[in-house]
Amino acid sequence: MALPLPFTTRPELAGTFGMIASTHYLATAAGMAILEHGGNAFDAAAAAAFTLHVVEPHLNGPGGEVPAIFATAGDPVPRVLCGQGVTPAAATLERFAPLGLDVIPGTGLLPATVPGAVGAWLTLLRDHGTLPLRDILDYALGYAERGHPLIERVVGTITAVAGHFRAKF
Repeated sequence: MALPLPFTTRPELAGTFGMIASTHYLATAAGMAILEHGGNAFDAAAAAAFTLHVVEPHLNGPGGEVPAIFATAGDPVPRVLCGQGVTPAAATLERFAPLGLDVIPGTGLLPATVPGAVGAWLTLLRDHGTLPLRDILDYALGYAERGHPLIERVVGTITAVAGHFRAKF
């Protein structure tokens, strides 16, 4: 006798020609629309990511990072795209010492890196995408221009850091 599978709220999903998942339904829909219009997985991933930049900026914004490992049917060797931000050359302990700091701060503007997300997605599209950039960005631009339902977590994140920004800026 087979034991019943445990209940889960995450159903098993299957697709007939492609599938995409993300943390926000609008980004998932954007990626799926790209696949339905003939784009490849790289196009769909970028469309979803740029949409996430708009609808979930607190989790996946243009100031974020994209560490990616991928392979293609034509080249199955795993490749790494390092879209992680680099620290500015002037961000040194010596530079922070006159500010009364003996460590590089963990938050705020001083320890900020140069964002790598946008450059990484554009590099991935240049090297592996099949659709025009305008098609990829169309969903994100539409939500940025015409609006979208705001999820509560965005408000919660802004509320949680508001005091920090008021005190520092």
